[in-house]
Amino acid sequence: MLNGYLKNQCYKETIELFELICFSHWGFDSYSCSFVLKACMELEDYKRGREVVMRAVDRRVDGDRFLGSTMISFFMKLGDFDSARRAFNRMVERDVVCWNSMIGGYVKGCLYGEAFDMFLEMILCGVRPSAVTMVSLVQACGAMKNLELGKCVHGFVLIFGMGTNALVLTALIDMYSKTGEHERARSVFNIMPAKNLFSWNVIISGYVQNCMVHESFDLFRKLVLTGDGFDSRTIISLVQGCAQVADLESGKVLHGYILRKGLEMNLILSTAMVDMYSKCGALKEATFVFDSMKDRNVITWTAMLVGLAQNGCAEGAIKLFGRMQEEGVAANSITLVSLVHCCAHLGSLKKGRSVHAQLFRHGYAFDVVNKTALIDMYAKCGNINYAERVFGDGSFSNDVISWNSMITGYGMHGQGDKALDIYSRMLDKGLEPNQTTFVSLLSACSHSGLVEQGRSLFLSMERDHNVRRTEKHYACYVDILSRAGHLEEAEELVKQMPFQSSHEVFEALLSGCRMHKNIDIGTKTADFLLCLDATNPGIYVMLSNIYAEARRWDAVDHIRGLMRRRGLKKTPGYSLIEVGKQLHAFFAGEDSHPNSDEINQILENLKSELEASGYVPDTSCVLRDVDEAMKIKSLWRHSERLAIAFGLLRTPEGSLIRIIKNLRVCSDCHTVTKYISMVVKREIIVRDANRFHHFVNGNCSCNDYW
Repeated sequence: MLNGYLKNQCYKETIELFELICFSHWGFDSYSCSFVLKACMELEDYKRGREVVMRAVDRRVDGDRFLGSTMISFFMKLGDFDSARRAFNRMVERDVVCWNSMIGGYVKGCLYGEAFDMFLEMILCGVRPSAVTMVSLVQACGAMKNLELGKCVHGFVLIFGMGTNALVLTALIDMYSKTGEHERARSVFNIMPAKNLFSWNVIISGYVQNCMVHESFDLFRKLVLTGDGFDSRTIISLVQGCAQVADLESGKVLHGYILRKGLEMNLILSTAMVDMYSKCGALKEATFVFDSMKDRNVITWTAMLVGLAQNGCAEGAIKLFGRMQEEGVAANSITLVSLVHCCAHLGSLKKGRSVHAQLFRHGYAFDVVNKTALIDMYAKCGNINYAERVFGDGSFSNDVISWNSMITGYGMHGQGDKALDIYSRMLDKGLEPNQTTFVSLLSACSHSGLVEQGRSLFLSMERDHNVRRTEKHYACYVDILSRAGHLEEAEELVKQMPFQSSHEVFEALLSGCRMHKNIDIGTKTADFLLCLDATNPGIYVMLSNIYAEARRWDAVDHIRGLMRRRGLKKTPGYSLIEVGKQLHAFFAGEDSHPNSDEINQILENLKSELEASGYVPDTSCVLRDVDEAMKIKSLWRHSERLAIAFGLLRTPEGSLIRIIKNLRVCSDCHTVTKYISMVVKREIIVRDANRFHHFVNGNCSCNDYW
């Protein structure tokens, strides 16, 4: 009866019947205990399973080989390795199945040393291992990525005459693939006397794991030619390969093949398809597959959400997370950390704090990767104080990436001295800086005008830390020199670079030329940039601005004419502000917002108040040949002013206003925002394309150096 319940998966009934037997004093044997223990194992009910074992020990039936093997499996599955060993030691007779239960249990529990100790004990006891024994040991070598130990186990396989066993050979293929030995894996595959679909799937998956996607497709074609067919696992490996190398065309061919062959689009395959299309940038196709799925798990939702986030659709990812919550799907760590990155991209502090709270509730907030993402998010959302709180004293991490995030955050907020202090503490902790560390440090020095400190860091990279300089480091150092007005030195540095200059380096120099109105070096630099990339509208705009500031309107018209003839358009300036739970976007000069009339009235009132406080418009920022009145009118239609006015209209009096702008803030808007912060007595934080500006009582954190 007990066995009948067990076979029909009536696990609770199996346990209840056994308890009735015990209560009625009908007596039970080792087989009864074994059946009930298997039911407890299926239900993962450790407490009741332990009670069954104690009853078996009291009745002295626990030494039975059949029950002993079940006891070992029960304890191993539920992670009680010590009890499993004690049960093993109590057994009077131990066959190979009992030894395999111990070895296999240790391997599944990642106790690989204990598994091999048990194997040696088995050999010394004169028990001949079976194919199952060798498969467990081979799997342990693959999990550890221990090639040398794997070769030794392969030797034992041959010694014990299992060199043609399909199960063992397939495990060896998998082990060699996981240790990067794809040629050995292929050799083992080739000598298999009879290849089954499982072995084909393992070798195809192994090639994908080793980034040999083209070869995996060659194998798939050979499999198809054998006529043995394939299953969803075969296709899943190939789809994952397409995702790995962003091969959209092959991915689409596979998708079409699945539909033609009528292969079931199960949960795992559909999720792999969503992931592949997302990684190939084909969001339309990814969304189609996702929406067509009847069942979705957290991995599916996360794949779609990460795809949206990585393809620049941060708002879409946040909306999808809302749907996920409505359907009652619990997020995992990857889901939440992807949302953290979305909030950082959007500069949405409220949503970021909400995601932080969820990370905390689920116990993920203390993970180093998640903490690092939170530091980055808070810094990019304009709250460097929160970033500091998450970072603390840095003791949570010996990972240089976390320290780099804090250095980057300080740099974005113009706190170069604090960035250098973090760097000193990092060195004191014994952490070695990497290339990213120096990019962050040099960028921090650039935004804070720390020329000598930047020079010292640039020279110390290779000399003191053996960190090779890349184009990014040269671009940052050129930016430091150019911003400080050392344009000749910056130009000389560009000429002396040990590799061909990239557009990043020239753009840094060109930006400095515009800032310091150096037409000579600016035009030469623009020529170099146009040789590298004649389709980048930003280069034309910057060169046009240099000529405009010098009132060379003929040259401005020529540059703008070139842009028109080449079909290039200037990136439109826009600003974002989050009010309540909604992001509002404002484009320069637009009047399409529902509150436009009220916004315009607020700007008119501000204009009068600011002029009475001493504000004088700097019309040199308007790079068009129009009269003064038109220039002033144009300045007051800049996107950040519209966003600030909306913030004043819709947020509580005295509260902080946060703005995100996609371009660099112009000097007049910078001045105006200082005056606004003083007149309305509000703190205003603006994140532009380069950095953060904290405006408080008429002053800016950048000290007018940006």
